[in-house]
Amino acid sequence: MMRKAKRATWVVASLVITLVIGQFSGVREYVSQLRAGHGTETSEPEAATTMAIAALPDNALMQRLRSDAARQRREPVDAKIDRVWKAIPGYNGLEVDLDATYRKAIAAPDRPIQYVYRQLAPKVHLNQLGNVPIYRGNPEKPMVSFMINVAWGNEYIVPMLDTLDQEKVKATFFFDGSWLKKNPELAKEIQKRGHELSNHAYSHPNMSRLSKERATQEIEKTQVLLQEILGVKNSWFAPPSGDFNQETVDLAAGLGLKTVLWTLDTVDWRHPSPESVIAKISSKVESGSLILMHPTDSSSAALKGMIHAIRSKGLVPGTVSQTLSPDRQLPAPVE
Repeated sequence: MMRKAKRATWVVASLVITLVIGQFSGVREYVSQLRAGHGTETSEPEAATTMAIAALPDNALMQRLRSDAARQRREPVDAKIDRVWKAIPGYNGLEVDLDATYRKAIAAPDRPIQYVYRQLAPKVHLNQLGNVPIYRGNPEKPMVSFMINVAWGNEYIVPMLDTLDQEKVKATFFFDGSWLKKNPELAKEIQKRGHELSNHAYSHPNMSRLSKERATQEIEKTQVLLQEILGVKNSWFAPPSGDFNQETVDLAAGLGLKTVLWTLDTVDWRHPSPESVIAKISSKVESGSLILMHPTDSSSAALKGMIHAIRSKGLVPGTVSQTLSPDRQLPAPVE
């Protein structure tokens, strides 16, 4: 009788162990790994962990979810002023929403667990840093941006737009106001393709050499055109040639704009070979990079290669607003 009771206890216990994690394709594999003492630690949050939960009691499931949640939690990163890079935006943290995840799990017991995440805002945000220029996004956010300054090079714009469409990438175009005034239809085509539109002053001046009144006019005139022609309420100002001083930053801030520059420069106005442009981006791009370019033969020919080089490093191309926002790149859900 004692032997039968022990056997019955063992059978019941074995039925409870139905948790299947990560690479384990079934209960048998999981038990084998468990007996061998193998764990399943990961360094990044999972989009889903495969679990067969039909026979798990509620408390065991919740205990497992709590354990996974502790491992997947990421703390928020505050915005800060860096000695070299100046203003660096914050980056949201991440935690598992246990209640929502649990409800989804028990509603679909035969499917992989679909984790529900909640973002955690940092205590210090970019807007709290004052009037400070920006050269890059947060180094923990795996996103980069193309900053395309437009004052000439019309013949290369549509080919570049076509490449961006093919690769499903959105960029930020900074318009010289005088160009925008002369080329409203081309600007509308850029807008139609879904790209972000921003301010590159009116007549491509060296901003640091202008009087306060003239500098204000340069920024303000283009803001008005962006609104009147395109209906755009813009947030960014890119000073022509990267020339600015603190007064420039303050004037832009007074008009509701953050001054943004670049991390990497294609120097495409010198017409380097497309291969050299791609090689430069491939070797130097990193999380948070803002990549400066123009409508040129070099950048037009190199654009697809640059995008592929960026993606090969696990980085996502997005707009300047997306890269500089604190929003976290969430794990993709598993189908």
